[in-house]
Amino acid sequence: MPRDPARVARRQFLTFLGATAAMSVTSACSAAPARSKGTFPVQHTEAEWRRLLTPAQFYILRQEGTERPFTSPLLGEHRRGTFVCAADGNPLFASTTKFDSGTGWPSFWRPLPRAVGTSVDRSFGTVRTEVHCLRCGGHLGHVFEDGPPPTGLRYCMNGDALQFRPT
Repeated sequence: MPRDPARVARRQFLTFLGATAAMSVTSACSAAPARSKGTFPVQHTEAEWRRLLTPAQFYILRQEGTERPFTSPLLGEHRRGTFVCAADGNPLFASTTKFDSGTGWPSFWRPLPRAVGTSVDRSFGTVRTEVHCLRCGGHLGHVFEDGPPPTGLRYCMNGDALQFRPT
């Protein structure tokens, strides 16, 4: 009996969707173990980081996790000041570079000089540019090329990785 090409294509598509969903769930349910991306001026053992940070901060900064969108109180922060790394206080972003990206995470169009570093992130079956604190290596979020002028960049940061210091 000849195979129906539409039925075969549908089955292949559903198999692909199932495999993709399983991979996403597996990746989302387990954060990466704390790892070093290099040598940074501020260093602590995993146990020390756990004592210094809240569970949410540890998950994001040390295990490269992501907070749920629209949950950060920093989304509504519009005062003048500086957004700093929650792990070590390193100044990262001026409030004048913050904008509402509509994504649910605090977004900025430019970091402060010598504040952040980047690396390639190949998680979730895609390639993105991860942003980390240049002083402690803590994971902050990702940078995308769909931001406003003048840079065209969107530094999409986890609010739990940041603290705000008003001026």
